[in-house]
Amino acid sequence: MYDRVADLPLTVEDCTFELRERATSSGFDRATTTIALSGDGETGHGEDVTYTNAAHHALVDHAVDLAGEYTVDSFSDALGDADIWPDPPDEERFRHYRRWGFESAALDLALKQADTSLGAALDRAYDPVDFVVSTRLSNPQDDDPPTTDRLDELLRIHDDLAFKLDPTPEWDDELLETLSDYDVRVLDLKGLYEGTEVDVEADPDFYRRVADAVPDAFLEDPKLTGETRPVFDGREQRVTWDALITGVESIESLPFEPAWLNMKPSRCGSVESVLDTVAYCEREGIRLYGGGQFELGVGRDHIQALASLCYADSPNDVAPGGYNDPEAGVGLPASPLAPPADPTGIGVGFGPEN
Repeated sequence: MYDRVADLPLTVEDCTFELRERATSSGFDRATTTIALSGDGETGHGEDVTYTNAAHHALVDHAVDLAGEYTVDSFSDALGDADIWPDPPDEERFRHYRRWGFESAALDLALKQADTSLGAALDRAYDPVDFVVSTRLSNPQDDDPPTTDRLDELLRIHDDLAFKLDPTPEWDDELLETLSDYDVRVLDLKGLYEGTEVDVEADPDFYRRVADAVPDAFLEDPKLTGETRPVFDGREQRVTWDALITGVESIESLPFEPAWLNMKPSRCGSVESVLDTVAYCEREGIRLYGGGQFELGVGRDHIQALASLCYADSPNDVAPGGYNDPEAGVGLPASPLAPPADPTGIGVGFGPEN
């Protein structure tokens, strides 16, 4: 797949940044940076989804000189030597997040300068995109007990929404039984994070209660230990991975062959790694579903475009950004999202509000 775009010519004349900030339904204020690369009368956009807000404030006032003549592939090489971090990132994984912001902007620009789209370059059609809404049933910053109130609020927008949920040990048996009334496709166990507000301790009893209560949902990112591994015996086809997936090598290092994986291009970093990972999974019969990073701008379009081209009928965590607002309102599009009628670049315009 990468060979289809690697040699696209690319002219960069200017690089600018736009800071975006917005409150989220998960109880934190999100900041991202839209990266704009311009040349030959066109502008390509990408989005840096680094989770440290101060890093975005530092970048927006930082000058990055990327002017030159490239191909998509040689731009990626040049980016490795560019000064895109005014201050070192708080976490090494953020280097991939920022790289994807720049590389997706470059790919978007190269496609526009060639007067084509990613779909045309890959010889694939943009299909309608199925999506789920990712949400929590309690705010990690307060002491309120988890309830299904948030799900009920969202279902008043569209009564056929499906969900990706983040279980916590506070979910009691009554709440778990109630979830049978909802269309829950993915349960994100968040067992692989350390030092964040969303860390969830790996506990075999908790894992077993959740897996039993919602028997058709995928079980994402469990932490496998000597105690927790037996919980997933016979359930391996339901186990999916997200935080670990940073490219082909990371898939080959998983504890067992997966049936499904969460595909977040920002975790892979480069265009080459993203497309190589998608191609690898297609060859190996591994199904993918798209994942989001609370994008506030064009990055949301890009994850929707990749889903549209490569895994449109999966439980994609790529719902329009309005669903992440603390008070999601009426007028948001339903699933599936209609593809763009006349795509250019990577592809934008999925529904009235992406």
